[in-house]
Amino acid sequence: MKKIKIPTDLTTLAYDSIKRYILEGRLDQEGRLTEKMLSEQLGISRSPIREALNSLATEHLITIEPRRGASLRRFSVQETSDLYDLRRVLEMYAVQSAEITPTFLAKLEKSIERSQSLLEANRKQEFIEEDMHFHGAIAEAGGNQPLVSVLENIQNQIWLCRCKTYNLSSSTAPKAHRAIMEALKRGDRKEAKKAMGDHIDYVRQHLIDFVSHEPETSGKTQKGQLRRPGNSRNGAGE
Repeated sequence: MKKIKIPTDLTTLAYDSIKRYILEGRLDQEGRLTEKMLSEQLGISRSPIREALNSLATEHLITIEPRRGASLRRFSVQETSDLYDLRRVLEMYAVQSAEITPTFLAKLEKSIERSQSLLEANRKQEFIEEDMHFHGAIAEAGGNQPLVSVLENIQNQIWLCRCKTYNLSSSTAPKAHRAIMEALKRGDRKEAKKAMGDHIDYVRQHLIDFVSHEPETSGKTQKGQLRRPGNSRNGAGE
C-alpha cells in the first residue's frame, strides 16, 4: 500500500503552533520538545509534528538529537556576529531597492507609532514583532520575495537572543526607524542606508556583549503548554 500523505494544512498548523511557542520564549535552553509530548498537547499524530520539527531545524531554530528530542538552537558569539553581518548587507540592499510610495511611507509611519506605543506599554513580544514588521515592510517594498524570506529567517534566529536583550536596546528602535523613514521620504538613499547600518550595528553590539557574558543555563525546562492547532494563531510574527 502507498503511504498516506499527511495533509499539508495539518503539518503547517503544527509548524505554526510550535514556532510560536518557541518565539514566545516559552521554551528554556535546557527544555526539550519530543514528538510524544507535542502529539499529546496538540492532539494530532506524530507524523505532521515530525515534519514540522524538521522544518524548524532546517531554519536553524532548533536542534534535533536522536532519542532526546528537540532543543533550542544555541548561538555562539561568532554565529551571532555572522548573522548580523549578513543581516546588515541584506537590509541595506533592501533600503536601496525599496519602491518609495505614499502607501509604503504610511505603512512605515504606522509601524513606528505602534512601536512607540508598545514600548511605552512594555509589551515586549509585540514590540519585537512590530520591529520585525518594520524591517519586513522595507524588504517587501523591493518586490524581491527570496530577500523577504531570507531576512525573515534571519530575524527569527536573532529573535532567540533579542528577547534577552530587550531592555538594552529597545528604547532606541523607534527613533532609529524614524531616521530611516525620513531619509527615504526625502529620497536620500545614502542617508537611509547609513541610518539602517547604524541601527543594526547598535543592536548587534549590545547583543554580542550580552551573549559574550551570558552565564550557562541549567536545570530549566519548558514552561506551559502549546495551544492546540485549532486554537492557536498562525505564524510567528513578522
